Amino acid sequence: MGLGREAAIAGLLAEYEAFGALIRSLDAQQWEAPSRCTGWTAGDVARHVVGTATDVALGVVGTHTPEEEVAERKDRTATELADELDTALVTLRNLASIINDEAWNGPSPVPDLTMRQGILTLIYDLYVHNDDIRTAAGMPPAGSGLGLDASVEYLAEQLDERQWGPATLALDGMEKVDIAGGGDPVTGDAKEFVLVACGRKDPRALGLDETVNIYADA
Repeated sequence: MGLGREAAIAGLLAEYEAFGALIRSLDAQQWEAPSRCTGWTAGDVARHVVGTATDVALGVVGTHTPEEEVAERKDRTATELADELDTALVTLRNLASIINDEAWNGPSPVPDLTMRQGILTLIYDLYVHNDDIRTAAGMPPAGSGLGLDASVEYLAEQLDERQWGPATLALDGMEKVDIAGGGDPVTGDAKEFVLVACGRKDPRALGLDETVNIYADA
């Protein structure tokens, strides 16, 4: 299992483009709808995602907390945020074009993460927050595809680092992944696993407990 460099980079840019289109499609009521992220509206979720994209483009990723990203953009409209994302994407496309195999496996601007890990983290963040906004706005949920694949890969690595398990992810439509050496299979819908592992759904739906939530100790 594992997304290759070209697929992951192209997927990240496509996810950002889709996120910008999602922002532009929201009406005023949807923009102010409460989200699954405690205390945040759908618009706040968008402010966080766009803030991160801008920081990545400016080479200062990690210097602002999600709360700071939201606060800095509190008075901006959906259109203004989508425009900001478009501006960041110009730089991100240029940066993506120079990521070769050496850079892919080398350090990222985020301490302790390789470029591969950094991009995987961004795709995961985009996928889950896209679904947060869609759920808040009463829209069809985020589907399958590269965003889901990257999210499962990211979460599997996070759980392995935490020595969760041992277990084997045997999710529908996904290649099996051993965690902590492999063990009892975790079966079911891949997207439901993603939502469970990031604390957005009850883990009992997959026969798991709260320890599967990667934010449980945060």
